[in-house]
Amino acid sequence: MATTTRDEPQPQQPLHILFLPYFAPGHLIPAADMAALFAARGVRCTILTTPVNADIIRPAVHRANNANLHGSDSSPAIPIDISVVPFPDVGLPPGFENVRYITQSHGPEYYGKFLHAGLLLREPFDRFLADSHPGVDAVVTDSFFTWSQDAAAVHGVPRLVFLGISVFAQCCSESTLRNNPLEGFPDDDEDPDAFVLLPGLPHRVELRRRQILDPRKRPLEWQFYESASAADRRSFGEVFNSFHELEPDYVEHFHATLGRRAWLVGPVALATDSRDVAATGGISTDGVTDSCLRWLDAKPAGSVVYVSFGTLTTFSLAELVEIARGLDLSGKNFLWVISGTESSEWMPQGFAELLACGDRGFVIRGWAPQTLILKHLALGGFVTHCGWNSVLEAVSAGVPMVTWPRYGDQFHNEKLVVEVLKVGVSVGAKDSAGAIDTHEVIGGEVISASIKRLMDDSEESNAMRKKIQELRTMATKALEKGGSSYNDVGRLMDELMARRSCNSVEENVRAS
Repeated sequence: MATTTRDEPQPQQPLHILFLPYFAPGHLIPAADMAALFAARGVRCTILTTPVNADIIRPAVHRANNANLHGSDSSPAIPIDISVVPFPDVGLPPGFENVRYITQSHGPEYYGKFLHAGLLLREPFDRFLADSHPGVDAVVTDSFFTWSQDAAAVHGVPRLVFLGISVFAQCCSESTLRNNPLEGFPDDDEDPDAFVLLPGLPHRVELRRRQILDPRKRPLEWQFYESASAADRRSFGEVFNSFHELEPDYVEHFHATLGRRAWLVGPVALATDSRDVAATGGISTDGVTDSCLRWLDAKPAGSVVYVSFGTLTTFSLAELVEIARGLDLSGKNFLWVISGTESSEWMPQGFAELLACGDRGFVIRGWAPQTLILKHLALGGFVTHCGWNSVLEAVSAGVPMVTWPRYGDQFHNEKLVVEVLKVGVSVGAKDSAGAIDTHEVIGGEVISASIKRLMDDSEESNAMRKKIQELRTMATKALEKGGSSYNDVGRLMDELMARRSCNSVEENVRAS
């Protein structure tokens, strides 16, 4: 039997990265896609999550593992592993392990318990790092897990931050936290729609007062984001689901002005093509996919507006009525994804008949194969809440947008889409409220006018279509060998491998 002496070189172990994504679809699914991207480059990737969230991503992970069987470049792909830990017992009903289940009917008490569960994940996270053999070279954890920076540092493991937002939105958030632009406004200002400048950014970015976090009105939320930002600044760096060519000024601002390290590795859904699989949670949806694609096949190129607001956004019945009116008044073919209600009583007169004939309208209740829909030649526009994943999917498919943000970073993304990239039209949403709160009702006439402005044949709409097609090409090239995102993945891998080698040398010196 052959033996190995101490002087013979040992085979180099692949990098091992642990992912701990937040338990929300917009965080969880792109983190799984990112793991697939690194695994295809020969990195051993483990996703630490709970049973329900494991079920959500497992189909996509299996698909990625099958696609990566032969690896890429000279490094063989390693299957992604899902490490499942129990969801902390905080008094929530069984299965309530994802934000999508914390709805308005359950009240803020459930959300408070859900946040507490996130704090209790430190124990299984610590245990995984302590028991891992070979060790973990880096952790990619959500910014919402503020404790993970100190926990990783205890084990000597570098922490990479992933929040699932744009670099632009992160820069806007940092501008708000560092400058508190509302500080000069009185508490009782009667004009919540007054525009306020976010200082220090490459472009002039203004938001309405009520779209900006005010520490006087929401002190606990402000303290949380300050704490998260402080932890992020101490981290090894941040990974973004974006690409350099999409927001170059803000990548430069993030590096040079904010002094932060970042690697842009997306659009990760475009690289893995697994989002539609993951989003179903393994539920068979062939019937939905086939029926909506058949309907799209019968429509002329660029004639359909797609309306979808993600997995967490809900609308009041009054808002649904106005969306229906707007779609009818626009005269455009439409494919509308509705979630949160099974009732049809809200439908305005004549709308049910519009759907019954199937000529102009198609409605999906619940899940829809969004990436497949956006890629279809019949698509001419996308009415979106401006969640970052949806924006990236629209860019990757070359579809211009009607922007309708509801809360959080969605208002930042709207500014990027409409004012910086100039590939969208704003519907004029003013109020920022939580995912489970009520909003002002926007009239059908306004909705219709926004859709027409986006999709009618005009100099403005033609310019938007041309620009979004240019961005689509850039997105594809970014992921190809030699592209910006491809190279950023390689640079990060090289840094982590160099760090491991340096640590090994230091350990040998101490041992001698």
